[in-house]
Amino acid sequence: MSEASPTAEVSSPEEAASSNSAPQDPVQNASTTDRMVLEYLRARGHNSAERALMEVLENVDSDDKEKHTETPTVSTDELVRSLAVYAQKPSRPGENVLKDSTSVLQELTTMGNPTNIQNLIASIGAVGAEEILALDPTDKQDGFTELEAWVDGSLDMYKPEFRPILFPIFCHFYLDLIQSGFREAALKFFSTFSLSLAAAHTATLHHLSTLLLPSHAQNDDLAQRFRNEKYAVRMSRSGFSLLVGWLTEGVGGEAAGAGEGFSGERGKRGRAAVMRVVNNHLRFDVSASNTTSVSPNAWEESTGLLSSLIPQTPGATASLTNPQAFNSSQGGLKLGPSPISEELRAEAEYKLREQATVETDPGAQYDASNIRPSVPGIVAPTETDLPPLPPTFKSIDVAREVQKVRDARKRIRLEPSALTNGDIDSPQNATLRARALPSVCAYTLHDAGEGAPCTTFSPDTSLMAAGFAESYIRIWSLKGEKLRGLRSDFQASSIQNSSSIQRIREKGGTSTRKLIGHSGPVYSLSFDPLSGSAGPPKYLLSASADATTRLWSLDTMTNVVAYRGHQNPVWDVQWSPLGVYFATGSRDRTARLWSTDRTSCLRVYAGHLNDVDCVKFHPNSLYLATGSSDWTARLWDVQKGSCVRVFIGHQGSLSSLAISPDGRYLASAGEDLAINLWDLGSGRRIKKMTGHTASIYSLAFSEESSMLVSGSADWTVRCWDVKSAGGMANKARENGLFGGEQSDHHETSDLVTTFPTKRTPITNVQFTPRNLCLVAGVYQAPDPR
Repeated sequence: MSEASPTAEVSSPEEAASSNSAPQDPVQNASTTDRMVLEYLRARGHNSAERALMEVLENVDSDDKEKHTETPTVSTDELVRSLAVYAQKPSRPGENVLKDSTSVLQELTTMGNPTNIQNLIASIGAVGAEEILALDPTDKQDGFTELEAWVDGSLDMYKPEFRPILFPIFCHFYLDLIQSGFREAALKFFSTFSLSLAAAHTATLHHLSTLLLPSHAQNDDLAQRFRNEKYAVRMSRSGFSLLVGWLTEGVGGEAAGAGEGFSGERGKRGRAAVMRVVNNHLRFDVSASNTTSVSPNAWEESTGLLSSLIPQTPGATASLTNPQAFNSSQGGLKLGPSPISEELRAEAEYKLREQATVETDPGAQYDASNIRPSVPGIVAPTETDLPPLPPTFKSIDVAREVQKVRDARKRIRLEPSALTNGDIDSPQNATLRARALPSVCAYTLHDAGEGAPCTTFSPDTSLMAAGFAESYIRIWSLKGEKLRGLRSDFQASSIQNSSSIQRIREKGGTSTRKLIGHSGPVYSLSFDPLSGSAGPPKYLLSASADATTRLWSLDTMTNVVAYRGHQNPVWDVQWSPLGVYFATGSRDRTARLWSTDRTSCLRVYAGHLNDVDCVKFHPNSLYLATGSSDWTARLWDVQKGSCVRVFIGHQGSLSSLAISPDGRYLASAGEDLAINLWDLGSGRRIKKMTGHTASIYSLAFSEESSMLVSGSADWTVRCWDVKSAGGMANKARENGLFGGEQSDHHETSDLVTTFPTKRTPITNVQFTPRNLCLVAGVYQAPDPR
């Protein structure tokens, strides 16, 4: 059923004559797929269905012979009137030049036979004149009505795996109508059936609604992908048998009020239209798993136009169509913590013993298991696996390692699983609530003008930065200290020690500074992680719509370098955990690796089919995760530049990524309002978390990787239990609902709690090393009208 079923062709008049004189068995002329279906029906004892299919094959064979022997009897006037729907106005591409088919010939005469009309027939493609005049748009309407009724009338256990086939058939029916010139029928078809699919496919449906003429469909990339690629659908063996039964015999129920139902002539025509799409444009991944053993949300995980989304292995003879097959072919990953040099470890231990003596704290000792915990079964990289780093460490490296130990000792350990079986708001659970929920500190920007697309906090929580749509960056001191930069009118010879540096700083200053240099909106910011929580950062990276990434010195409060290489707006920028390197994602469909000491990029990660919207480094710096508008996330080997994992399961563009501190999990959020949790080792989705009612802007894991926090445009911060099994909640939660109203959006059971704001979309969420959650957003004032 997954392959096309081409009709028999006659290559010459002699062969046509011989075929007419000597009747042939239609089974011999049938395609491989049709023969397999016949064998299946014969094995199952569906004799009536087998005879019906044999008759169809005989009719198709005879019809093809007639097409090769008969001559067209279509008049020129009729053909011109029918082809008129393919012409569009140059000034208004969405409208036809010739609206009224009755006056087409007269209008062509007055127009003087323009060039676009002369070239019209050449641009039609393989559709012949007879087919244009014989097409009936009602079979699409009838077929989809009956298919939808059959899906809705199926048993509840089969509905989750049947519903994914509605979307590709809807798209092909709509494109067929547009391609054939039935604009009004296509618009009616779209308005009738798109509402039931809008929740999961809003962006694609909106894109399809802009295709109104055949020329639109012929020149559109998405439409051509639907035409040229097979849409993968995952289905159980029993579900596939039921689908075959409905397509061949109409077995499975009757649409309410349909009269003749599926056995009528209109039902047969509708099913024939569905059959053509199923044969030519769908590829079924039939699973041996029992229907009830698969999560209802898992059927769409490997559904879609997958062949172009999955990287092809070099030297492979056949293209991969299953993401799990690709992930398995890439072998294991080194997801353990990055190693520390023995010299740096020894120096950190010495500093800790020294501080313990001064502070009379004998418990202060360097314990690598606290700051770099190892997980059984996870392979850790060696020093030779890491990207090149400076050969010697500095004092700031020692201070960072020492501070990691202090943070680990004073960290508040979050245990969201403690609230799994209790009422989160009951007074008796106050102690459990303190153990399970993080403290959240929210920063709200007021009067932001055109808006602030991004915010971020420094690792030591001393600074906050926001990028504005007016092309500038503003930095605030969260400690209330004055931000004083170094003056430029000093002599290098006057610098003798640290106190002399303080003397050349600006005399005045405020607790906020503005950085100006970009010529477009600033979309992403990232403070350098070299100091960690031991001290304030030295540099800030910014990405902008002007296609540049800029490095700012926080000592001089000036722009140091502008990195150019992307050809389109840069959506995201992130430092590597080691400092030296950073990565960017852009509208040009690539992610790039940079080093601060070079103005040109070191690696280009190409493979996504649309914008790379977000990037995130793995904690050990060996891998880079990217999220794209092509609905997929990928994991790249930083040094080799090759893709080692592909994650397919979202039904919309990806907006945010987060990798757990233990290096095992990837969380991705998309415009489908869902958060997917992935296992990096196997590439499989662990669970799907839902509850947000608007776009999700930011994700962050707690330091123990036990809790995930998300910030959204629905004005809420939500906390999720990573270790929970998930699944739909038994009842609607009251916590976090506005005004006590019931939520229409389904929440999964792993949603621990919701922190609502008044009217602030949360653009950034971040955990400190001690598990304090910092969030920020721009307040949206209510419309005064």
